[in-house]
Amino acid sequence: MDSAKEQFTGLYERHHGDVWRYVARRVIASDVGDVVAEVFLVAWRRLGDVPDGSALPWLYGVARLVLANESRGRRRWQELTLRVASEPGQVVVVDHADGVASQRDVAVAFHRLPVGDREILRLVAWERLTLVEAAAVLGQSRTTFAMRLMRARRRLRAQLGAASDEAGRTPSVAPSLSSGGVRHAGRG
Repeated sequence: MDSAKEQFTGLYERHHGDVWRYVARRVIASDVGDVVAEVFLVAWRRLGDVPDGSALPWLYGVARLVLANESRGRRRWQELTLRVASEPGQVVVVDHADGVASQRDVAVAFHRLPVGDREILRLVAWERLTLVEAAAVLGQSRTTFAMRLMRARRRLRAQLGAASDEAGRTPSVAPSLSSGGVRHAGRG
C-alpha cells in the first residue's frame, strides 16, 4: 500500500496544477475543484492503468470523460428545470450568465467551432501537448489527430475572417493556433 500511496502522491504533485488548468479552461471556476478531485479519484482507483511515461495525457483523457459526464448531468438538470418551469403555477429562475459569450473576435470565432475542433485546439494551444500526446488524450493515431488539427485550424481561420468582416477589422490568428505553433516532437 505504501508504494501505491507514494506513486499516487508523486502523480498528484507532478500533475495537479496541469489538470487544474486543463479543467479551469473548460468549466466555471466554482466547478473546477470538484472535477479535478474526480479525476484524481479515478487515478487512485485505476493507479495500475496510469502509463509510466505519459501520465499527463492519460489524466487529460480522464478529465475529458469526467467533463463529459458533468456536461450530461448539467444538460439533464437544465431539461428538468425547463420541464418544471413549464408546469402551471411553478416559478423557476434560470441564470444565463454562464452562457454570455466574449465580445472579442477570437473568442467568438472559437466558440462558433464544433466542440471537437475546440478540444483539439485547446490540447495543442492551451495544454501545449505534442501531436502524439494530444492524440493519446483523444484515443486517436497521430496521423488522424494531425488531420483533425489541420481542419480545425482551417475552420478557425474561416470563423476569424467572418468575425472580423462583421466587425470591419482585419483578421488575426494567435501564434499558438497558427500552423507553426504546435510542437511535433518532445517538450522543449
